[in-house]
Amino acid sequence: MSEPPAQSQTYPGRTADMAPEPRDEMREYQGRGLLDGRRALITGGDSGIGRAVAVAFAKEGADVAITYLSEDDDARHTAELVDREGRRCVTLGGDLAEERHARETVRHAVRDLGGLDVLVLHHGTQTPVQDVREIDDAQLRRTFDVNVLSLFWIVQEALDHLKSGSSIIFTGSINGLRGNKTLIDYSASKAAAMTLAQSLAQNLMDKGIRVNCVAPGPVWTPLIPATFDAERVEGFGEQAPMERAAHPDEIAPSYVFFASGVMSSYYSGQTLVPAGGEIHPG
Repeated sequence: MSEPPAQSQTYPGRTADMAPEPRDEMREYQGRGLLDGRRALITGGDSGIGRAVAVAFAKEGADVAITYLSEDDDARHTAELVDREGRRCVTLGGDLAEERHARETVRHAVRDLGGLDVLVLHHGTQTPVQDVREIDDAQLRRTFDVNVLSLFWIVQEALDHLKSGSSIIFTGSINGLRGNKTLIDYSASKAAAMTLAQSLAQNLMDKGIRVNCVAPGPVWTPLIPATFDAERVEGFGEQAPMERAAHPDEIAPSYVFFASGVMSSYYSGQTLVPAGGEIHPG
């Protein structure tokens, strides 16, 4: 992708206000029935990677439910993209940092989809700082409530509905593998989420539920201009070996791989790292 110019947005960000426009609609992707009849809940599915995953799943034959914080326009557009593929999309707005809402989200998705086969835990938040002492109690708790505690609540609720052959996919981060000097609490929370995925893979093995993780490098999504200073957004991703950020469409196939038993039936507790050539053990 072309290097983005300096820009900023109000959190949590809107796709329509981004320059350049991210590729997040999987327009060139051709499904082949890998998820026919499956029902998926995708948290943070309104935009960016989450949108691309929702559309890819629909093209593979799945009905989806997506959660989002407050980005109504983005959520509606994602639902329209799924509808165009002849699949159903349920939109569920609200704050997953609230335990009651997080648990209700699962119940509503199951009610509206008629069951649950795939759970994608993609939502997240980040707040960069220059000094670790800038991270106050409110920020620390918010980061871990959204990025870690909500994962426990959602998985706990979902396990009443997931059966043998189901798949859980966590979104980690390259920062959870090697840290980041300004995304300090975020990196710590992603490391926790990724270790949670490995632990659950072991814990749920006997139930036939596979648990895996996708840990992307820099990806051009609304979260970037909504959380970084405009100057830091300029040239975002150029530090990767490929010297660019990814588009969401380049990341979504990793989720299809883990969601499909045909493709990944012998994978659990594993991490894919689409990071533009940055090499880390996954």
